Amino acid sequence: MGLGVKRGVCAVILSFLLVLSGCGSKNEVFNYEGQREPAQTLSFFGNKYESENVTVIEEILTAFMLEHPDTRISYESLKGAAYYEALEKRMASGQIDDVFMVNHDTALSFSQAGRLADLSGLEAIGSFSDLMLSQMTEPDGSICWVPTTISAFGLYCNLDLLKAHGREVPANLAEWRETCDYFVARGITPIIANNDISLKTLSIAKGFYALYRDGAQQEAFERINRGEEALSGYLSSGFALAEEFCTLGYIDGEKALATQKTSDDLAQFALGESPFMLTGAWAADRVAALEPDFAFEVTPYPVLEDGAVLVVNPDTRLSVSADSPHAGAALEFVACFLQEDHIRKFADNQCSFSPLADAAAPACREILPLAESYRTETAVIGADSLLDFPVWDLTAEASRRILAGEELDAVMGWLDEQVREAVG
Repeated sequence: MGLGVKRGVCAVILSFLLVLSGCGSKNEVFNYEGQREPAQTLSFFGNKYESENVTVIEEILTAFMLEHPDTRISYESLKGAAYYEALEKRMASGQIDDVFMVNHDTALSFSQAGRLADLSGLEAIGSFSDLMLSQMTEPDGSICWVPTTISAFGLYCNLDLLKAHGREVPANLAEWRETCDYFVARGITPIIANNDISLKTLSIAKGFYALYRDGAQQEAFERINRGEEALSGYLSSGFALAEEFCTLGYIDGEKALATQKTSDDLAQFALGESPFMLTGAWAADRVAALEPDFAFEVTPYPVLEDGAVLVVNPDTRLSVSADSPHAGAALEFVACFLQEDHIRKFADNQCSFSPLADAAAPACREILPLAESYRTETAVIGADSLLDFPVWDLTAEASRRILAGEELDAVMGWLDEQVREAVG
């Protein structure tokens, strides 16, 4: 299956043996030899393929199937971009799964095509934070996806390297520039970036901050959706900052262009040669697993003259196919996934925030500097659902063009043209 990981956990778990494990407890094995065959099988397709993520998913599947012995669930996953390509092909062929994960761009196209079931009747909807409800709820009150985590993006800081050079974690743009200049003068490229999320989240933080600060993002995004304003009018300042960082040698554009997210970049940072890295906070546990010989933390992007900006996204979003022959059972499974204890465990497992209101701080200590910005909701959403075009993919391509050395005006012109085509 190539990059795919077929997870036929259910046939084993419910047909013969069920293995339940608890934190710090001994595994217990229950024999289910006499159990009847399930009446229905749900298919669940997702992009969480790492063993630690899948383990939590399997625990949630197990909990659901124990309460619904007539239902079996099979989980299948693919990595990265290959997942969304496969999801779109399945949707186009009419062979879509009962439950699947979406992002901003796929949810937008699928909901416009009427392919997603309405989830607004789920009891757990009232438990989500106001920030998430503003993202989930359509103008007509329907909900076509629910987030199970909130991912954050930030600046990874090598605390030991900074201390060795008499430097502090930068709290604003002037301090960040000064620290980067210091390392460049000593032949060190200060910022590790990847070819996907690094520059675009940096640019979105800088470009959209004033809108979110003033609560003006809805009106501005509606004007962009109607073609009355250009997206570049807001994001050009952010991409100009990204271009400046490449020009000044803060980021090695050529190297970043070949650097894959959540793999190559983490390995580079773990070497301990650069003080900073731009990527998702969810990678903090993976960096720690590489056993770097330094302490690190993840902070909001210091892109303001007087402070920093946190970028977040509703993430690991679950949708149910409007064409599912098992829609009732699929909705019950999503309701099970949204139980507070399941959400907390799933979010902590991914160094992410819970999308539920009044949720506890994340368990991962390296990302705690992000928690205050998130708690006070002084955050910018990377892929805001109010935007009616694939902003996540378009800004990723714009970032790659900046890394390749294309002129800022040309990149912004390309970006605006893509938005015009998308919104018609």
